[in-house]
Amino acid sequence: MYYLNNKIENLVRIFDQNERKGYLRLDLNENPGGLPQDFINKVLEGITPEFVAQYPETLQFTEVLAKHLNTDKNHICLTNGSAEAIRYVIQAFTSDNGRIVGVVPSYFMFQVYSEMYGRNFVKVPYEEDLSMNVDNIIKELTPETELLILLNPNNPMGNVYTDEEFEKIMISARANKITVLIDEAYHYFYPRTFINYALNEEHVFVTRTFSKLFSMAGCRLGYVAGWSEGVKMVQKLCTPHNTNAFAMRFAEAVLTTPGMLDSLISNFNNGRNYLIKFLDANYYPHKGDAGNFIFIKPKTDAQKLVDRMKTEKKILIKAYPNVGKFGNCLRVSIGEEKYMKFFTEALLELDRLEEN
Repeated sequence: MYYLNNKIENLVRIFDQNERKGYLRLDLNENPGGLPQDFINKVLEGITPEFVAQYPETLQFTEVLAKHLNTDKNHICLTNGSAEAIRYVIQAFTSDNGRIVGVVPSYFMFQVYSEMYGRNFVKVPYEEDLSMNVDNIIKELTPETELLILLNPNNPMGNVYTDEEFEKIMISARANKITVLIDEAYHYFYPRTFINYALNEEHVFVTRTFSKLFSMAGCRLGYVAGWSEGVKMVQKLCTPHNTNAFAMRFAEAVLTTPGMLDSLISNFNNGRNYLIKFLDANYYPHKGDAGNFIFIKPKTDAQKLVDRMKTEKKILIKAYPNVGKFGNCLRVSIGEEKYMKFFTEALLELDRLEEN
């Protein structure tokens, strides 16, 4: 007989298929400038018909990545972006109606996957000042909880956890036998990492992506790191040849080209510093301690400003409603300085209160 899973039928999804070519894209936490063109040309040298025709081989890149992380390949599973890694951890380490604890707002796919598989997602909200009190997380960690999801830094709030806060959370997670998933999609914009927990303890995973600082959102590559037996369980859920040969080729080149990663980080930091100085000098309240994005409280209506930025300046940004004490505000992706100059010049022109 015909059958449709009602969890899928009732699942709310939004698919944005808007054309974004020709715009300055500061709306999806991408690197607006991307990788240098000469670097791309160099990586593409030697592409043969055989390379395109063959299924991707993962061993070489996995070993390069493992060396970069000071571990071995048994602690890593490559995935089609970190979203796939997150999906598999939820699928493998939680049960039907299983209890998952996570902070909100955060990356929306955590809740989507929880609903897709019929899990019970327990939300831990931020304080009014947009801070996260770790005690609010800990009080939700019960023996019935199967998975705790943390983001470091968190999208969209940009908050991070100190070493002391994270260890406090981990003490409770261990006591209640809870698997912990730490999403570090924005790790390279903020140096503190908790990956050593994943590499040295059981029931801890870290997920990362090459879409952000590595500027490879169009290639789709990520990974999950964890204890070897846990990684084996994630690998069992992977589709055959789930990673892209071009993506691995580019990621390996970024990791092995002297100075490339440092250059990407330096360009980002210069752009961020420029933007912060502008916002402070022009009395714009802002929030975003880490990550490649920032909340900005505009002087005028946020959504109208987003619309005008798109139509008049060909700049894409987002509006967020009811963001704590900020109210309705903008979220802007941060890129290198020349893109931040373009954005701030447009902001000065468009975000003006009408004079009486």
